[in-house]
This record gives sequence, C-alpha cells and structure tokens, in this order.
Amino acid sequence: MNMEHPPLRAIDDYARGDTDIAADEVWALEAHLETCGVCRGRLSVAVDVGVPPVASLVDTVWSGLDPRLAVTATMPPGRRWSARLSRWMTPVMVPWLAMLVGVTLLALLLGLVAASPGGVPLVLLFAPVLPVFGVAVSWSRELDPAYELTASVPRAGLYLVLRRTASVLGVVVPVLLAGGWVMAAQWLLPCLAFTAATLALGGVVGVTRAAVVLAAVWAAVVLVPTLVTQDMPFALRTSSLPAWGLILALGVGVVIARRGAYSLLGAHR
Repeated sequence: MNMEHPPLRAIDDYARGDTDIAADEVWALEAHLETCGVCRGRLSVAVDVGVPPVASLVDTVWSGLDPRLAVTATMPPGRRWSARLSRWMTPVMVPWLAMLVGVTLLALLLGLVAASPGGVPLVLLFAPVLPVFGVAVSWSRELDPAYELTASVPRAGLYLVLRRTASVLGVVVPVLLAGGWVMAAQWLLPCLAFTAATLALGGVVGVTRAAVVLAAVWAAVVLVPTLVTQDMPFALRTSSLPAWGLILALGVGVVIARRGAYSLLGAHR
C-alpha cells in the first residue's frame, strides 16, 4: 500500500471508524498515511465531510495545543532529545516515575533499618505491582492533555502502549534490581506477569482501572496477609514461579489477540 494510494472508499470508511475493516487493512492504511501527505489530506477532507463532530473536536484540541507546540517547535537543537523522548512517554509520566523510584528506595531503606515481616523484604512485597502504576499513568485519559490526538495518530494503539510500558519497566526494574538483585527470581516474573495482566485487562475496562483493580487484589491477597501472619506468601515463593509464567503467557496472548482494543479512547480510562 506504500507504492500506490489506497482507494478513497477505504479512507472514507477509516474516517468514519468503520469496524468492518480488517485489522491488517487498518494497519496497512495507517502505515501508508504516515508517509503520504496526499492521503493524509484526503483523510482530513473525509473527516470534515463525513464526521463533523470529530473534525470539530480536533479543531478544539488543536486550538488549545497550538501555543505549546509553537514553543516546542522553536526549542534549541540541544533540547530536541525531549521530542524523541516523547515518543516513549508523556511528560506527565516523569513525576509519577520519580515517585515510584522514591517508593522503591524508601522500601529498600526501611528493609535495612527495620525488621521485615516474617523475614520478607518490603521490596519483595511491593516490586510486583510498582510498574503497574506507571503503566496506568502512561496511558491515562485523565492525565494526558493530548490524549485525543495521541489516540488518533497512526499506530497509536498497541504500538504506543508497548513503548510506554517499556519505558516504565526500563526505569523501575533497574532500580529494583540494584536494590534486590539477589531476590530477582522471586519478584521479576510476578512483576512482568502483573504488567501483562494490566494491559490485558486494560483492553476491556481501561488500563488505569485495570491497574487499580489488580493493585487492590495484590494488597488484599498478598500484602495485608503477609503483614498480619508474618509468613512468606505463597505467591512469592519459588514454587509459584510456573504459575506466574502461565499468567504472563496468558496476558501476552490476550494483549496480542485484542490489540485493536488499544486504539479506542476507552482504553485510556
């Protein structure tokens, strides 16, 4: 589709959000739109004519973003790295990632100066769910001021979700490894499994809601009982790692099977 223009009917159906278009055709069309200004112009006309509410919404969003974009466009070359960084994360993620790193360091500090419950390090209790909150923020409709534009650009669905998830893991996991690399076998697989489960459930109820639900389940089933009984929870024992591996595999499978769900605005909630 990159060698020749797609038919106008395909562009019109895409502009109207026709759900009958096959996923591979949508992907091919979006990939073509990234490199073809002519077809982007046709898409703009199709939206103006066929979907006036969407055109009006885009105009409203652009009017609010124009001043910010003008500042970004005139920034010196030395700061253009931030534009590249924005491909991987939204600016609202930065303070949240800093908070997650702070929580991790605080748990490490408390583990050094105070006795852990039943000999279970505090980092071990928090590590599996810490990245989940960063993932929720990275795809939050309420926190990202440009979420309408983000959700409407080509390859903004699963492609962007995975990029932002990787950026969260890339920040949080090294800090956890630095503080508890000896215990990595006990928390790394649950951590990845929880992240995959968040994305899988997020395709149904929204990533933010999925993160809150899974974090609450972890607190109720693992965190609170451990603090009360002072015993190593079964979920963090090495014997439970095969179960975590199965959850990770199922989560990844669901994410792949429902990859089209992340192109919907509902996935931001």
